[in-house]
Amino acid sequence: MASSIKAWVGLQSHAEEMQAIHLKNLFDSNEDRFGTFSFSFSHYLLDLSKQRITDETLSKLLLLADQQGLEAWISKLFNGEKVNYSEQRAALHTALRLPEDAPLRVEGQDVAHDVQASLLKMHGLVEQIQQAQWRGFDGSPIRSVVNIGVGGSNLGPLMACAALEQYAGADIRHLDVHFVSSMDGSELEKLLPSLDPSTTLFIVASKSFATVDTLANANTARQWLLTASHQSIDLINQHHFIAVTARPDQALTWGVPEKNQLLLWDWVGGRYSLWSVVGLPIALKIGMQNFREMLAGAHAMDEHFRCTPFEKNLPVLLALISVWNINFLNIHAHAILPYDGRLAQLPAYLEQLEMESNGKSINRQGDRIEYRTCPVLWGQVGSSAQHAFYQLLHQGTEPVMCDFIASATRYESEAPQLKQQHQLSLANCLAQSRLLAVGDSLSDSKEQGSNYKHYDGNQPSTTIMLDTLTPETLGGLIAMYEHKVFVQSVIWDINPFDQWGVEQGKKAASSLLTALKNGGNDDLDSSTNGLLRYVKDWQQRTES
Repeated sequence: MASSIKAWVGLQSHAEEMQAIHLKNLFDSNEDRFGTFSFSFSHYLLDLSKQRITDETLSKLLLLADQQGLEAWISKLFNGEKVNYSEQRAALHTALRLPEDAPLRVEGQDVAHDVQASLLKMHGLVEQIQQAQWRGFDGSPIRSVVNIGVGGSNLGPLMACAALEQYAGADIRHLDVHFVSSMDGSELEKLLPSLDPSTTLFIVASKSFATVDTLANANTARQWLLTASHQSIDLINQHHFIAVTARPDQALTWGVPEKNQLLLWDWVGGRYSLWSVVGLPIALKIGMQNFREMLAGAHAMDEHFRCTPFEKNLPVLLALISVWNINFLNIHAHAILPYDGRLAQLPAYLEQLEMESNGKSINRQGDRIEYRTCPVLWGQVGSSAQHAFYQLLHQGTEPVMCDFIASATRYESEAPQLKQQHQLSLANCLAQSRLLAVGDSLSDSKEQGSNYKHYDGNQPSTTIMLDTLTPETLGGLIAMYEHKVFVQSVIWDINPFDQWGVEQGKKAASSLLTALKNGGNDDLDSSTNGLLRYVKDWQQRTES
């Protein structure tokens, strides 16, 4: 951050001036504020006019990006340099969506060739399953697919399958695709009785193939199949399990044959992995061609991010506005509000993407930082959230920045009633963002005197509009947020590609398993020991 002290101090001084200016005044002073602060690329429109910014704000933020060396960092990312410095790895998720004929060599390795070979094998498995050629233990074709994973191996495919459900069309054989991630077994307990063991295929997605949560669910699933089939474990592994992993040796030891394995690499972070063979459930749901359309949309956004001047660059602008809100306007809560039921899983996906990436307090030099980084993200489909937490947005004491996400068109070939419902959804989306911005100026003047009906407005929001939701535009939208996270990390001088806090939590949980059986451990604190004794006492009473 030392390199950007001048720009940082300039923004702090500017923020003091802006604190006294209401968004309504900014609109009153510029009749074409939308024209000034909206930006478009391809199928996307980014409206920043309801952010508390001026031309001067953007100029100072762009200066900050320059002083932090953003252009050089973008080159490092795309060239395969070890931007994940704490693990000495590249972060090459952009390579996962390169066109088939695009070369990329990193340290002598043809990365692009490896990616295409992995996708080609996935394509073969998708065709085999889609064409009813993959058979269960009694010769029946697979009808149900269960993805067992956690974190990025679950959230990405789950989000995309939900968003693109409509692309599971008549030309693609219908498969029921399910997702299981909870380590307590509750999802399997509910799901398995509804499935036919002879027609169910399990995808075990684990980069290390040692994730405790994932393997616990995989073992339970396999035992269910063994009990139902009375077949050998080797036959069950061969007919009912596919492994998606960076550790084929570990998967083989567990029992998944090599021909049923799809390869990942160490440079694929879990939260950036849906573009890889982790996306197998997506391809099974919507077809390989639509999956490749999603990759193409993400690649188009990659090129926009890599080549477009920062003042027109959607991911860069999205990131800089977030930095402005967090570090200079002291707004530390961020709501993700899609006005489209198909994007119901998007807030959860972005929660992991942003908070696991930038939830850091140590800089690249290993020093503790003294400024804010990632805010708390949460969200819900906007039409439901209006009846839940929008009260806090409008009249609470906590300032919140919001992202409104919608598609301009939907139901073009459907019944008029559905098109009208889309219009209703859009009207609510635009009305809520306007109300958050200008506050009381929209209300009946007779009611403005009632304190409990008063709302200040001045809550900043961004609106992201897609032409329509397709595999291509979903791919671009997710890539936009990925690059936003990277730009923020450059500004904050942190590594967005490791997650040592997550790893430490896993280690702590593993060490407590023995203590749980014993009802305590002298090395633990009194709270943890008290809870362990409580659990053991009740378990003993239940057993007796």
